[in-house]
Amino acid sequence: MTKPCCTPSSNDRSSQVGAPAAGPSQDGEQEELPAGELPTSSGPSAKQTFVSIPAGSFLMGSEESAYPADGEGPVREVSLNAFEISPTAVTNTEFAEFVAATGWLTESEREDSSFVFGGLLPDDFPPTQGVASAPWWRLVLGANWRHPEGPQSTIEDRQDHPVVHVTWEDAKAYCEWIGARLPTEAEWECAARGGLEQMRYPWGDEREPEGEHRMNVFQGEFPGHNTSADGFAGTAPSDAFSPNGYGLLNTCGNVWEWCADFFDPRFHLTEPPDNPSGPPTGTHRVMRGGSYLCHESYCWRYRVSARSANTPQSSAGNMGFRVVRDINL
Repeated sequence: MTKPCCTPSSNDRSSQVGAPAAGPSQDGEQEELPAGELPTSSGPSAKQTFVSIPAGSFLMGSEESAYPADGEGPVREVSLNAFEISPTAVTNTEFAEFVAATGWLTESEREDSSFVFGGLLPDDFPPTQGVASAPWWRLVLGANWRHPEGPQSTIEDRQDHPVVHVTWEDAKAYCEWIGARLPTEAEWECAARGGLEQMRYPWGDEREPEGEHRMNVFQGEFPGHNTSADGFAGTAPSDAFSPNGYGLLNTCGNVWEWCADFFDPRFHLTEPPDNPSGPPTGTHRVMRGGSYLCHESYCWRYRVSARSANTPQSSAGNMGFRVVRDINL
């Protein structure tokens, strides 16, 4: 499975080290829905937009992965029907509209905690529990999509940033409300490539062509020193940097994006190439794109072919999603 540095898992709640998590608990701003119950209200978000991806085929995967167990290769030709995809990850503004309309309570709100990168916590933040295999991840009471670094933080100045601390189940609920769905892994990669074939990034093979930053990833020496040379220490606005050839933004870096598929590193070796949707069952769901915490020295997964996965109940400060719709011809 993937390296623990990428994102912490819901399973890590039972493998903590250090002091008990500190911080005040939530007062509870919404009425809790029963676990697993989807909201019944529906309606499009005022700001949700889509771009069209034409039907066709592309070369999926890569042979240069630093992590063979992820199953990026072999490169194979995949055919897809036309679909529409949001040009950015779902923002805090868009997710807030969903919550206001439905009363949805996210998993991190129900658990009253989520995982936060320690480097984003204030120096005087109370001691917190850390993940044993990745101590830079801290389990913080009161951390959720409204309070990304804990109760002392807010999204008031991050309305256009991707929503984070959302599980796969939370993302699916948003999709149900808006009349969309999560992208399949193949759809995500096709759209992320922007029409370029077998390039590492949506713009080519160089990470910073002519010294220009094109994405939000960790700069410096992980985990202790982030220079923020690309302009951001945490999340960036969802429309930061330049779009790819299809008009999508931030498909590399910024936040990991949930996909619909179950994760299996070998299933694609025998899967039919037309509109693949992954294995029928599994314990983990695919995530794509990398995040602001990815660094080539330990997690070179901000390439468009790179894969990761997590349990669908997991949430953290670098996990978000974008949505797709079918085009009915």
